[in-house]
Amino acid sequence: MAAAITLGTGVTAIAQLQLPAPSPAAMVMQTAGLTEVTIEYSSPGVKGRSIFGSLVPYNELWRTGANSATKINFSKDVTIEGNKIPKGKYSLFTIPGATEFTVILNKDLTASVDTYKKEEDVVRFMVKVKAIESRERLTFLFSNSSDSQTTVDMEWDKVRVSFNVMVDTDAQAKENIDKELGRTWRTYNSAARYHLDNKKDLEGGMKYADISISLKEDWFNVWTKAQLYAAMGKNADAHKYALKAKELGDKSGNFFYKDNVEKAIVDWKPTTDKKGKK
Repeated sequence: MAAAITLGTGVTAIAQLQLPAPSPAAMVMQTAGLTEVTIEYSSPGVKGRSIFGSLVPYNELWRTGANSATKINFSKDVTIEGNKIPKGKYSLFTIPGATEFTVILNKDLTASVDTYKKEEDVVRFMVKVKAIESRERLTFLFSNSSDSQTTVDMEWDKVRVSFNVMVDTDAQAKENIDKELGRTWRTYNSAARYHLDNKKDLEGGMKYADISISLKEDWFNVWTKAQLYAAMGKNADAHKYALKAKELGDKSGNFFYKDNVEKAIVDWKPTTDKKGKK
């Protein structure tokens, strides 16, 4: 019984034993402008072996790491060596050669060398091999990073291969600005409508409407301004802005107060007396 207990304790101890992994997991991330590029991989060592053309054969598919294929993730759309790549996560395979590597991004995140399917490729492109002094473990690095690009470098043994990732930060920034302004003009318009609906401090409501319009002129905030003028008894001004609201609304796909605006245009139309005065 004592022997059985001792044996059981030994098995448990072995199961809990932690030792260094032969190819430890690694992850590296770089932000270029507003785009995050993340690479997850396992990092095998040279350990005195001949690597490219031997352990890693030339002209054969390689998972570009150990244990499983390396993964690369782009938080936004990118352009790699002239190829447009949608945002997302991809398996990164390569086909090594003495002077060039073929780099492959594949949609199948579970793909291995044995299960890889070419039809799942997103892109293939060639990169030149550059000689380096030495790199014991396979390592991914980023260099030449800026708001518009970053370079992915893969180094192992005496080899470096690199590819450029371009990002359209200006377009992304404009999109973010437009989204934020889109929310902001609506916020100011809501504040203006609060004053209008409660018939309190109409001048204050007009200030909010003007700020909203200055951020983005939309049929809705122009209509709010028209209604504020009408609430102040200034029908000529109200009519002018109602016409503008209709003009903008007719170009919009969401002109949900169209009937109200058209009725107001009729109701607020300035009248002319016999002497030609309005």
